[in-house]
Amino acid sequence: MKNTYLWTLWILLIVFSAASLFIGVKDISPLDLFHLTAEQKQVLWISRLPRLISIIIAGTSMSIIGLIMQQLTRNKFVSPTTAGTMDSARFGILVALMVFGNAAPLVKMLVAFVFALLGTMIFMRILDKVKYKDAIFIPLVGLMFGNIVSSVTTFFAYKNDLIQNMSSWLQGDFSMILKGRYEMLYISIPLLIIAYLFANRFTIAGMGEEFAVNLGLNYKAVVNIGLVIVAAISSVVILTVGMIPFLGLVVPNIVTMYLGDHLKKSLLHTALLGAVFVLFCDILGRVIIFPYEISIGVTVGVIGSAIFIYLLLRRRAYT
Repeated sequence: MKNTYLWTLWILLIVFSAASLFIGVKDISPLDLFHLTAEQKQVLWISRLPRLISIIIAGTSMSIIGLIMQQLTRNKFVSPTTAGTMDSARFGILVALMVFGNAAPLVKMLVAFVFALLGTMIFMRILDKVKYKDAIFIPLVGLMFGNIVSSVTTFFAYKNDLIQNMSSWLQGDFSMILKGRYEMLYISIPLLIIAYLFANRFTIAGMGEEFAVNLGLNYKAVVNIGLVIVAAISSVVILTVGMIPFLGLVVPNIVTMYLGDHLKKSLLHTALLGAVFVLFCDILGRVIIFPYEISIGVTVGVIGSAIFIYLLLRRRAYT
């Protein structure tokens, strides 16, 4: 059964990837690949292919860090969206714009990373202090914390006349992805490799500090490594693509429904489903009002929030 799901995801990834390359205002068909014009080559190499690569990396990365967060917090409704990580990263980008002006993307990423890491650590501290650890209550706390950070960000953006700059990071959008503007996403790849190498340790850490320490695991070090991976990938994705809501929430939950909670066994399935899900939402956004397109933040937000509501209702039905 697991192999069937895996092969299905691989097939869907190939089909959606091919469809993504040939959907757009500039008409390019598969048969044109044998005799591409100079203009068609430019469209493919400068726009369509970078967009496809960025979709796959962003979908894979955000889904996996959502899985890591759920494992470390032992809560299926925690993700970068519901823990204030994305909002903190956006606040970091605003600070970089205010302090450094026209800073290089790497500087913005580093500042956003620091703020995302601090925001995630604050959420984890709040999590430790909260006595009522209901599965639904915890993400609501995270959403409130994220809204506070977002409100502070909006206040300073208005005060410094940077609201238009910040709006570009409010919603995820692949329409502006071009060659030379997405390569920072490659930073996610070594971080995902580290996540795979630490997968078993994350699984043990997810069983609780006392249990992990009894097994000889350096619990705090493992948790900190997980938070660094989450913060770094969140910063890279939000700076390159923008906010993609609920992705790190719904994809890991769907995978664990049929595969269980073992993180290492779930990683490949989560990565593939995340890429397929974002590709599907992107294609839907491009064809539904063709030749215009709906941003990925809207399509993923609508579909993801509907799945989130279903997961909440499903949990209540079993409690």
